[in-house]
Amino acid sequence: MDLPLFPLNLVLFPGQQLPLHIFEPRYREMIGYCLENDSPFGVVLLREGEDVGPLAAEPHVIGTAARIVEAKRMPDGRMYIMVTGTKRFRVKAFNQSHSYLSGEVAHFPIVNGSTQRAVKMAQIVRPRVLEYVEALSKATDSKLPLNRLPEDPTSLAFLIAMALQVSNDEKQKLLALQSVPDILTHENYLLWREVALLNHMVQSLDQVMAQTSGPTGYLFTN
Repeated sequence: MDLPLFPLNLVLFPGQQLPLHIFEPRYREMIGYCLENDSPFGVVLLREGEDVGPLAAEPHVIGTAARIVEAKRMPDGRMYIMVTGTKRFRVKAFNQSHSYLSGEVAHFPIVNGSTQRAVKMAQIVRPRVLEYVEALSKATDSKLPLNRLPEDPTSLAFLIAMALQVSNDEKQKLLALQSVPDILTHENYLLWREVALLNHMVQSLDQVMAQTSGPTGYLFTN
């Protein structure tokens, strides 16, 4: 199928909600088409360059279809929309026949979500998520809420992918992995790495504060 594509500096995962402000004429046309035909568009991460023309930017070929669930049109033609990520796809060929970028895409299914390996990896990853949230709370000096983690390995894999505070390149790697066990395995590494970095950051800050504080806790000044 030919799918309208929206290159962005972010990665959308299945099940994720995303608010978007549509103001460029070409994307007003694209979203208008999708609303009129009740059809999705694809979100793809920009690989390099800037999105200043149909093929000026080079997006990744693995993306996520976005279904519009809410739209508000402004008097000047701008739109505010809320979308939900649905299925992953792979771009087979880009298309220049519209003012906006589109592509011939094929479904890129997630596999092995119910295997024993997926269930085992989900059990391994869950405690890592708790450690990560605790470390992130300490680093940001805030209490981050943590709802009950899903039991389903596929849902858990995508939830972690959404929540991880890592680069877009790292998130794209997760999106491009085909099987749930592989996604959870890489997330286990990322969670371990991020917890170690966050704890080191907090410890380093504590040491700096201790070295620059007097015996009563006041900072020394010249």
